[in-house]
Amino acid sequence: MSAHSLPERPPHAPETGLARRLLGRYHVTGVFWYRFCRFGVTVVPEPLFGLVIHAFTTFFWLALRRIRAAIAANLEPVLGPCGFWRRQARIYRTIHEFAWCLSERYERLTGEAEAVSALDGEETWRAALATGAGFLLVTAHIGPWESGSMAPATRDRRRVHLVREAEADPDADRFVRALLEARAPGLHRTHFADDDPQLGAVLLDALRAGDIVALQGDRPRTGGRILEVPLFGRPFPFPVGPAALARAAGVPLVPVFTLREGRLRYRSRVRPPIEVPRTADREADLRQALGRYAAELEAAIRERPHQWFLFRKVWE
Repeated sequence: MSAHSLPERPPHAPETGLARRLLGRYHVTGVFWYRFCRFGVTVVPEPLFGLVIHAFTTFFWLALRRIRAAIAANLEPVLGPCGFWRRQARIYRTIHEFAWCLSERYERLTGEAEAVSALDGEETWRAALATGAGFLLVTAHIGPWESGSMAPATRDRRRVHLVREAEADPDADRFVRALLEARAPGLHRTHFADDDPQLGAVLLDALRAGDIVALQGDRPRTGGRILEVPLFGRPFPFPVGPAALARAAGVPLVPVFTLREGRLRYRSRVRPPIEVPRTADREADLRQALGRYAAELEAAIRERPHQWFLFRKVWE
């Protein structure tokens, strides 16, 4: 299948509908919950943290009917079919993992706590940095994914351009941008993937200047170009953007997946760089690179299936 545009909300975006219109900023996608979570990590005592996480997991497990269905459907190709109660356990565990990752995100971004992060593939990472050239750090919404994308700025003092899909609530966009950029002033710049025709040129210039561009490889943006590449034996809509940008800039894609292993303990896995071919057949070049990335993504999801945070059904 040739590349084409995604005409509606990307498959990761939660279904909203009437609830979003009625609740506004108090909907699960609204800025209220972003601010509430940041507030919560500053006031909840450490001995009670686990209990609070379970309480909110239970609340959202009961309240988010469409997201429950999406989690169950998306995990079936990964873990296989199962009965009703096993399916509920999978859903609960995924929401529980998400609650921990989200809470610890705000602990780190507000300076309430520091994480311990191990690095697998350090030799590969150091080799990529040692060239002094730019490259694309391509990750996915697995575990505390922002930790991996921010590491070059906070640990290695390399300038990072982080590209995010816009939040459903514009106030949430501004809130997240401020937190991320305060973490590494001058070294961390957040871009939102919208309809700005200049974004591609800005990122291309950044790569040519030796900066790192961090992108999600598993989430096509609204209206973005996609190629369907197999994931768990089923066609999955991968965004063309990361591979196309790497091909245009002549730089590699470096897959990095960060997994949560315990309370404020993470492990980042750096995989071998993916060189995007530059032949006369552009689509074949992009498909080849995306196929290699899909294999890396599939391996990471199999390792921590309940840390793959995909909240809209992508397979029927």
